[in-house]
Amino acid sequence: KQVVLFYRLTKVLISYCFILVIAEMQRGRYAALAIAAVVIVVGIPLWWKTTETYRAWLPFSEISELDSLQLQLSVDIEVVFSRGTLTPEQQKKFPLSHVNQKEHQVDAKTGLRYKYETRYRTATIMEEDALNQPTADLSLHMLSESSCGSVVVYVIPESAALLPEDVKVYVGQRRTALLRSPPFKSSWSLKEVLSNLDMEVEQVVSTMSFSHQDIVAALSDRVRMAKVTKESMADSMRAIKSSPGYEITFSLLNPDPRSHSLHWDIEGAVQSCIQPLLNKLAPIANFSVDSQILYYAVLGVNPRFDNSVSAYTLSADSLSHVINPVEARLGSNAASSNPVLNFLLYVPDSHHSPLFIRDHSKREVPSNAFHSPRWGGIMVYNVNEMYGPEAERPVDININMAKVMGVFLAQLRLMLGVQHTHPPTGFVLQSPGSAGLADWELDRLLWSRSVENIATASTTITSLAQLLDQIGNIVINDNIAQQVSSAVTSLQSAVAELEAGNLAFALQYSREAILASERAFFDPSLLHLLYFPDDQKFAIYIPLFLPMCVPIVLSLLKIVSEAKKKRADKQAKSD
Repeated sequence: KQVVLFYRLTKVLISYCFILVIAEMQRGRYAALAIAAVVIVVGIPLWWKTTETYRAWLPFSEISELDSLQLQLSVDIEVVFSRGTLTPEQQKKFPLSHVNQKEHQVDAKTGLRYKYETRYRTATIMEEDALNQPTADLSLHMLSESSCGSVVVYVIPESAALLPEDVKVYVGQRRTALLRSPPFKSSWSLKEVLSNLDMEVEQVVSTMSFSHQDIVAALSDRVRMAKVTKESMADSMRAIKSSPGYEITFSLLNPDPRSHSLHWDIEGAVQSCIQPLLNKLAPIANFSVDSQILYYAVLGVNPRFDNSVSAYTLSADSLSHVINPVEARLGSNAASSNPVLNFLLYVPDSHHSPLFIRDHSKREVPSNAFHSPRWGGIMVYNVNEMYGPEAERPVDININMAKVMGVFLAQLRLMLGVQHTHPPTGFVLQSPGSAGLADWELDRLLWSRSVENIATASTTITSLAQLLDQIGNIVINDNIAQQVSSAVTSLQSAVAELEAGNLAFALQYSREAILASERAFFDPSLLHLLYFPDDQKFAIYIPLFLPMCVPIVLSLLKIVSEAKKKRADKQAKSD
């Protein structure tokens, strides 16, 4: 009985243990399946969501359209015939208008279209009175101010005494020009008169408005240099790049303060000579002006003494070595990122006076000054004739600021992109006077700057879009997306305003576009050093996830194999 009881107890215990083992195995399967389900359903999506790169939406389709830039520049031209230029029969057909278009394909992705809308009319009584005054340009301006970018041509009789006999066209300070009428036959129709006048008007417009080469030079960020003439490229390379603001610094270099005590009224000179120009250029950029006096500052180049003229000279080849030693003494405004234009007035010491600059032809430069593209200019101011050898040292010297500022003003115009105008024979261009810049010269600059801003901003935005598209793990924050969208919208508005002929608005929108595009492109969050390549990511994640994933995967494989075995056993029993 005891043996039987022991046997039964042992059998029950073994059955219970077997049941426990089966239950534990079942629990293990369920645990493995539960862990796998949690990892797949919760873990992986959570990890994916918490580690994904945030990329705000960008208007890639609109940016791709900017890669192919098609610009239309529209110019409003008004041709006004004064009394005595047309017959009464011809005047009856006024007013009328005519549209002329020219197309130029610069390259595969850049095209230009020029639209000239010309309106013809006769002069009013008040305009006739203004044309009879000696100051016709000012009088016509007082009657009505022309819009920015437009051109008004007044055709006066061939026998009019308002212009000298050898002058065919007079271009004033504003946006008006006086054109001496070519000889017309009374039997001509109005169409023949206008066709005979078209060539003259076209020459006036090309002088007062943009030229094709100027616009192509402004597109230098997009087109190859071969598309631009040497003269236009030289003007473009001389001018400083478009910027929201500029720092202008006037420096007086006194290498020998023991001999010369220099006095210059730089504040008054800036207010009278430079500030009027800066006021007219206010739509283009913001300007800040400062000045300084540097003592014991030398040029860094030893001038040579020329016995033939009993003076020291600087050759054109040595001028390139003058700037670097001087620039180290100038300092810079660390609080501003705007480009700096430097204008230096150098007074030679008594041991190297007088000092003259010579050009490549070994001739003395009349202004005794030179300029460096996109940097500034230097003028040498000799004072040796202002005192005798027995004068008490230091000698008090008052600098003629009118002479100095005349040179610096001419250099500043070149640095800011006011290009040289070469009018045809018979044209007379009135000096801009105290304003420093004629209205039509400002328009020429506005055309170039608007196109340059559009070209630069479009290139920057398309380059940024290509970068973000190629590198998918760069974070695109909301502020970057906002700047990109703002730049694209401003670019589209600038192109539309150019097409409508609204030059002032086109410049404003182009400035906003280049500001937004630069801020987006140089945002610190886009630095490539903040992101890792894929192989480094795998090197980080594999030691973390591999120890956890191996048991789960092995358990799942074991469960699958057992399920297959059970299915095979059932199939065998049924057979």
